[in-house]
Amino acid sequence: MDQVALEASRAGCSAKVQQLLDTLEFRRITPDKQLPEMEFLFRLFGKPCFPRGELVGITGKAKSGKTFVTSMLMVTALTQECLALERHTDSTDLKPLRVMWFDTEQSEESTQDILKNRMAAMVGGKLPMHLLDVFNVRADFWQERMPLLEAAIMEFLPDLVVLDGIRDLVNDINDGVMAQEIIERLMHLAQDTHCCIVCVLHQNKSVEDRNLRGWIGTELMNKAFEVYACEKDADRIFSVEQTHTRKYDILDTMRFIVGEDGIPVLTNSTQNTETRKTMNGRYVIHHDNGEWEHDLKLLFGDALKSCTRGHEDLMNWLRDKAGLNQIQYRSRLITTAVGQRIIQKGHDSAGHVVYTLPSHQQSDFWSEMNGAPR
Repeated sequence: MDQVALEASRAGCSAKVQQLLDTLEFRRITPDKQLPEMEFLFRLFGKPCFPRGELVGITGKAKSGKTFVTSMLMVTALTQECLALERHTDSTDLKPLRVMWFDTEQSEESTQDILKNRMAAMVGGKLPMHLLDVFNVRADFWQERMPLLEAAIMEFLPDLVVLDGIRDLVNDINDGVMAQEIIERLMHLAQDTHCCIVCVLHQNKSVEDRNLRGWIGTELMNKAFEVYACEKDADRIFSVEQTHTRKYDILDTMRFIVGEDGIPVLTNSTQNTETRKTMNGRYVIHHDNGEWEHDLKLLFGDALKSCTRGHEDLMNWLRDKAGLNQIQYRSRLITTAVGQRIIQKGHDSAGHVVYTLPSHQQSDFWSEMNGAPR
C-alpha cells in the first residue's frame, strides 16, 4: 500500500472512530442529564405499571388465565378500570387509549368470541372498535408475523399492544440469535412509537419450573421492564402476580373468579395486606424504618430440619406453617434460599426436584435451637 492509500485508510478509520465516539457521547448518562419522565399506562393496587416505551411479560402455564388478564388490560385502556387495574392518572377527564391485539395463537373464531362475548360484556356494551385494532395472524407463516406487527404498529400507533404470543414470531424458541433479534426489534418498536408492548409467553411445562419458555423467554426476562405470572388453582380461582420489576414492587396478588356470564370478579382475599395477617410472625424480621423481610435461614431450617421435601411439599409447608398464601412469593423465597445456599436443590431417584439443608446449615440450625447466638 502506497503512502497516499495508507493515509486515506487511516483517515477513514479515524472518521469511523469519531462517529462511534459521537454516538457514545450522545448515549452518555449523567445525574443532571435531562431525560423524559417514565410514563405509565396503568396502576395495579395503586402502584404504577405497564410503562410506555417498554416491554412487559405476561406468563403462566396453559389455561392459567393469560388471555383473561390481557383482556382486562385492554378493557382498562378503553375504559378507566377493571378489577384492581386502573388508568394511571389523577385526571377525571380520561381519554381512552388506542389498543392493538395481535393474536398469533388462537383461531379467528376464538379471537372474535373473546371480543364479542367477553370484552364487550366487560365494558358494559358495544366495543369502541375505532380504538381497537385486532389482528389474527395464526394463518401466516412465522417469518411474516414480525414484519406484519411492525407495519401495524407504525401505521396505527397504539398506546398498548398485546402480543399473544411472542413465541410464534420465531421458528425455534431455543434459537438464541433469533430470540435476541426479535426482542431487540420489539424494544426499538416500543421506544420509537412510545407504546407498551405486552408479550405473552408460556412457562416451562414442569410443575416446579416457572421460568419463561426457551431462549426467547430468557431474552424477554432480561429485557422486560416487568413480568406478571398467571395461575389457576383447583378451585378455579385465577391469580396474577408481579414476579419481576425494574422499579415498582407490587406485593399484592390480584385474584378473581369468572362468573357464569364470563365476566371476572374479584375474590375476597385479593390484597397482600390480608395475606400479611396470616403470616407466622416467627419468621418475619421487622426493621426500624417499617419494612420487613423473612428470615430465610430460620424459615427453611424449620421447614427442612433433617428431612427432604419435594417442591410441592415445601410449597405447601410454607403455606400451611408460615402462612404464605401467594404462590409466586413462596416460589421466590425458595429460589432466593437456593441462590444464597441456605438450602440445596437436587433430584430424587425418580428425577423429581427435592430440597434439603446443607450439612453445615443443619449444624447451625441445631446449635441455634440449643441456645447458641444467631
